[in-house]
Amino acid sequence: MTAPVFVVDAVPGAGTFVLEGPEGRHAVSVKRLQGGEDLVLADGRGRWADCVVLTAEGKDRLTVQVSGVYEDPEEEPRITVVQALPKGDRGEVAVETMTETGVDAVVPWAASRCITQWKGDRGLKALAKWRSTAREAGKQSRRTRFPEVSDLMTTKQVAALLAGADFAAVLHEDRDHPSGALATAELPEKGSIVLIVGPEGGVSPQELAAFEEAGAKPYRLGRSVLRTSTAGTAATALVLGRTGRWS
Repeated sequence: MTAPVFVVDAVPGAGTFVLEGPEGRHAVSVKRLQGGEDLVLADGRGRWADCVVLTAEGKDRLTVQVSGVYEDPEEEPRITVVQALPKGDRGEVAVETMTETGVDAVVPWAASRCITQWKGDRGLKALAKWRSTAREAGKQSRRTRFPEVSDLMTTKQVAALLAGADFAAVLHEDRDHPSGALATAELPEKGSIVLIVGPEGGVSPQELAAFEEAGAKPYRLGRSVLRTSTAGTAATALVLGRTGRWS
């Protein structure tokens, strides 16, 4: 089993390091790490260190020996999911499972048919929850590079994002759509892939037209229609397998 991951602002160099604060408390009081056990310190941006516990003190202080420092390159192709805002806490569920699966970036999207609206302080709190969920899920799945969660985007902003993608797809519920299945689409080996997940009410004709003009064609995942909170995870897994990132 791989060593548990704890997040630090900056990964320390060789020598000893004291892990304190919330991460130290989690290591000492929740994980109950003891001398001689392994752990990883990561900044969530690809840089990480192999460590061995020297001592655990009190409830939130862990002294470790750093044995090696490394940096993981960004994965290719880079996978971004544009996620329309789901109802309730389904957005956090989507971010959590996509992070565990391996998505590289998540873009919250204010689609026209979204029931949920992010406005004012409520929107800022919701965005903070998505980012916190990505961080915690990244730790739990023992990633060293966590997904970026962007600010909320409008349809116009999403269309601009699509213009720079090497491949872009709108996940569509029509099983007979002429664009066909994502499982047979021609995918790039490098560059960027953007997958768009619509809201419960679907992507509007106007949004679909704007995305197609920006280069994103509609593709179906399979015969069944997935919820907006699970479609991004399924599509990410499919792309990871087809591009060799899960090889």
